[in-house]
Amino acid sequence: MKQFIYADNAATTKMSDVAVKAMLPYLQEIYANASSVHLLGQRSAAALFSARQQVAQVLNCAPKEVFFTSGGSEADNQALISAAAIGKKQGKCHIVSTAMEHHAILHTLEALEAQGFTVTLLRPQADGIVTATQVAEAITDTTCLVSVMYANNETGAIQPIREIGALCRKHGVLFHTDAVQAAGHLTIDVQRDNIDMLSLSAHKFHGPKGIGLLFAKSNIQLTSLIRGGGQERGKRAGTENLPGIIGLAAALKDAQEHMQANTAYITALRDALRNGLDKIDSASFNGSREHCLPGTVNYSFQGVNGEILLSLLSNEGICCSSGSACSAGSLEPSHVLLALGLSHETAQSALRFSLCEYNTMDEVQTIITKVTEAVNRLRR
Repeated sequence: MKQFIYADNAATTKMSDVAVKAMLPYLQEIYANASSVHLLGQRSAAALFSARQQVAQVLNCAPKEVFFTSGGSEADNQALISAAAIGKKQGKCHIVSTAMEHHAILHTLEALEAQGFTVTLLRPQADGIVTATQVAEAITDTTCLVSVMYANNETGAIQPIREIGALCRKHGVLFHTDAVQAAGHLTIDVQRDNIDMLSLSAHKFHGPKGIGLLFAKSNIQLTSLIRGGGQERGKRAGTENLPGIIGLAAALKDAQEHMQANTAYITALRDALRNGLDKIDSASFNGSREHCLPGTVNYSFQGVNGEILLSLLSNEGICCSSGSACSAGSLEPSHVLLALGLSHETAQSALRFSLCEYNTMDEVQTIITKVTEAVNRLRR
């Protein structure tokens, strides 16, 4: 197999040995349904309970406030739909969010608009950050929910979650954050940050795909998206994905324990990558250089088509992402970069590199060299 450099960790990550090792017994040994009353079922139930406790400890919440889902998208959907149902009962049908959210949020908001809800999408500043002041000015007497992502998936910009959470608490408005990009990389404390609901996904921090969770405060009445059995305290029917849940908990705990060392290492890689890409003529950095995730870097390269650049780099064994998303058979610029005020041309010339602790400085230097060569080639 051709050697490659994987710099697309914001899309998904390699599973850690810790997560794989933790999951293995629950694939072929302790494989019973956690709802079964026999001995093996009791062992599965005990493992499920223990995993829920581990996650709750990391998030600083009660185990009963953790609901396992199929991933971040399902958790986002359930959070928004639940808040909307609560708001509707109270005669409050206004939701505040941002124009740079993941499509799991934006498309759910579109569906709620079709049901009569009013949605205000805040545009971020040029550095990709929405301020608490913007949120405060958008909240009205009919606002039932504020949903702002913890950190952006394309630029890595970290939002002022603690300030926004305090603001929502002051106004008596539910606050949800999509923390899919932040979990495992930043210290999350739902009590400190006044978070009412939070979504995360295991495959973004070296856990398995197909498993995530929704944190919801115990006083929030969740709306069930999937009906059937009484799993997840009746709020998410279906036999639990126990191996996935075990892998999520193990990966999250491991990420928390090694966060300080990993952050320092990845930040050094990121800074070296920035320094190298900054030297390319007409290369422009997208996002916040100060308030950002350790490993995410987004640049636009004037006069270059991002998709073609991505293809050239892929041929060189470098895995990264472009700022474009394929929509309805035609390439559209990233809605995140457009929300930052970039032109269509500039947004379409963007690439995202997202590093992790498995990357090396030699790989970063190779990325810089190959990107520089490819950009110069395309500009001839």
